[in-house]
Amino acid sequence: MSNPTIANRYARALFQVASEQNQLDTVESELRVVKEVFQTNAALASVLASPKVPLDKKKELLTQAFASASPYVLNTLMLLVDRHRIGLTTEIADQFIELVNDTKGVAEATVYSVTQLTDAQKEALSLAFAPKVGKKALDIENITDSNLLGGVKLRVGNRIFDGSLRGKLDRLERKLLG
Repeated sequence: MSNPTIANRYARALFQVASEQNQLDTVESELRVVKEVFQTNAALASVLASPKVPLDKKKELLTQAFASASPYVLNTLMLLVDRHRIGLTTEIADQFIELVNDTKGVAEATVYSVTQLTDAQKEALSLAFAPKVGKKALDIENITDSNLLGGVKLRVGNRIFDGSLRGKLDRLERKLLG
């Protein structure tokens, strides 16, 4: 059940409350954990989506699973259960993280490289590519991919910057054949 408009409303409401209480960073990190739990634990998601499980049992399960979460995140989850919209949890988390990143001037980026990047290399990539996408910094997730042969491929939103050896060879091949 995907509905970006509804997820956006919940994310904006949570964002507003969290920013009024100066809890943006806390709520963001907790929502990242909640999102990961929902994505990796299909059994939890199916139990919470099941109409056979009573609402109070679902709330009890969430309260136990996320006992250390702030009341803002926990209340949002309870509200989603009450309104039968718990399936939107990961989408709401994504929208919230995007709102926080926009406020901070940060963009999420995925960097594909042959080896794991050091923190200094990630910082250098962030400094080099953040201005190109109109942001102050990049929050980089590094994925190793031995098919690249060398160099890096960076993805920010729907933009891809390909400086990999594999990409250069592919472009050269297309140029020679075309």
